[in-house]
Amino acid sequence: MKQQLLHLITTTKLLTLHQTSSIILIDASNGKNAYDNYLDSHLQGALFVDLNTQLADIKEDVAVGGRHPLPTVEQFSKVLSDLGIIPESHVVVYDDKNGANASARFWWMMKAVGHEKVQVLNGGKSTAEAVGFPLAKGIEKAEKVGLYPVTNWQLSQVSMDEVEKATTNPDAIIIDVRETARYKGHVEPLDLIAGHIPNAVNVPFSSNLDENGLFLSPSLLKEKYETVFQDIPVENQIVHCGSGVTACHTLLAIASAGLDIPKLYVGSWSEWSRNGKEIVTEE
Repeated sequence: MKQQLLHLITTTKLLTLHQTSSIILIDASNGKNAYDNYLDSHLQGALFVDLNTQLADIKEDVAVGGRHPLPTVEQFSKVLSDLGIIPESHVVVYDDKNGANASARFWWMMKAVGHEKVQVLNGGKSTAEAVGFPLAKGIEKAEKVGLYPVTNWQLSQVSMDEVEKATTNPDAIIIDVRETARYKGHVEPLDLIAGHIPNAVNVPFSSNLDENGLFLSPSLLKEKYETVFQDIPVENQIVHCGSGVTACHTLLAIASAGLDIPKLYVGSWSEWSRNGKEIVTEE
């Protein structure tokens, strides 16, 4: 029986793999200076992937699909090919934000096209540096490979209309993983209006991590999310964030717990809040 690969990988395991196995390492750090930071310092052998241009197909009107709508599977197939990834590749992805930046989004997208061997580095770049993982500067070159074969997104997603129906369904749950101040509508640093989707519950993605910035153990995550979901079936579980990126951190945590992956609302708050939908704020 084939052993199932864990969704998360430790820095020590990655260091061993780096020395002994053929892996494709991806830096999915995001932010204003992400590429410059990558050129200045990245884990040796890591290829850079850009959230805005490779893991999203950003539209002029954010009201349609939110700030980080998914690319088409054909576009993503080309991204994987450009990174030298084939269906048999063992891919490890990291970022500089404990997997909350874009590495979990890349993991979800790869899982969603059926890729088996993909893992997120638990703790991110800084933990790898702490165990002496070698660093490099400049650009790394990917191997030339054929077009990655994909047909469709295989993990469940929901549209804004489906989310709206779920707001009045007592047998559904909508999880908002943004920090509590944004959920309550006290602050909104990125989108136009503050608040949350009616009947959404707040389970900040940061609560997936321990005090050292590592994911909680699978048993703790299982206990946590079984408590959140109660008896609600997975087909009625929806997870969202601001733009469909950090929601994937929670989907990764849930998968790491050995639970089925809920539906992702990719448009998230950035789409909902721009479409005249009902908005809730709290004191």
